[in-house]
Amino acid sequence: MADRLAQFLEMKFGEAFIEVDESDDVSTIHIRGTKILELLRMLKTDPRFAYNFLADITAVDHLKKGGHARYSVVYHLLNQHDSKRIVVHAWIDEEDPLLPSVTALWRTADWQEREVFDLFGIKFDGHPDLRKILNPDSFQYHPLRKDYPLQGLGERDDFKVVKRSIGSKWVEERSFE
Repeated sequence: MADRLAQFLEMKFGEAFIEVDESDDVSTIHIRGTKILELLRMLKTDPRFAYNFLADITAVDHLKKGGHARYSVVYHLLNQHDSKRIVVHAWIDEEDPLLPSVTALWRTADWQEREVFDLFGIKFDGHPDLRKILNPDSFQYHPLRKDYPLQGLGERDDFKVVKRSIGSKWVEERSFE
């Protein structure tokens, strides 16, 4: 199946098509971001595919492990008629991390694209309301990028520490002898 799909996609998308992987009966398509909207529209509307449900959009920063580009935006699709799944990686460079929005295909992409924008800094051209969803508007960083420090950049140093006393049914010092 993966070989036939790869041949078809290579004919249709040319150099934008990268490869198809298959694992546990789920195909993963890798494509350059320039053709992602065209590919996803075909996967949704072409009756040979009919992946009519967008389950998730996320992103991966491949800063140190390499890949076809620094970022891949990952689309998880489901064909609800056949209960088949497919994954699509749209590869984009770090200089201008931009993809077309897929909100015209799936309304549920609205919040998912906003989350990727907020946490990775990847913009979605044509998104109806691309603004932060998790971080404050004044926060200028993207915490899921690999070059963002694990301890942050000091932006929380002046936050008030809230001590919580939840209590426990366990005795603090318990012997297990």
